[in-house]
Amino acid sequence: MTRNSIDVASRVSPRLSALLRGRVDNPEAEQPVTLMAVRRFLADLLPADFKEAERLHHFDISESLLDELDALIEEFGAAALAIDFIQAYASEPLSRAIEAVINDENRENSASLATVRDALIAGLGARLVGDGVMEDDEDDTLLSEIEAMIELFGPDTLAEDFLRYE
Repeated sequence: MTRNSIDVASRVSPRLSALLRGRVDNPEAEQPVTLMAVRRFLADLLPADFKEAERLHHFDISESLLDELDALIEEFGAAALAIDFIQAYASEPLSRAIEAVINDENRENSASLATVRDALIAGLGARLVGDGVMEDDEDDTLLSEIEAMIELFGPDTLAEDFLRYE
């Protein structure tokens, strides 16, 4: 299956992105998870009498997710991989680490995910804890989180695209 070359995740609602993430991360789901597989899963959650009412009247939150999925399927095809449509953001602690790398005055190039990983390996997490930017326990999962992002998006992806603050 071919990955989509455009950033389709930016066109997906946060609720649908969360549903897609849940299906992709489910070890019991048939892999790779496609948009049609997620649509079937969502439609199967609705009771039979509700499905008929939904078809006739088009209302309810779940229905809007179905409409959104239908639009994506129409545009990208039923076999499009669900993972391409998942919005990805760093956790708040990782966002602080990314920001520290981006704001490094000694940096000449834009910070990639690999650059952030290298900084974490070199002790960035401990430095941020020491500076009071992070709590002691917040740096425990930074390396595994950045590794997972690198696996999904590649080492050369710009880190600033994943910044998030809650």
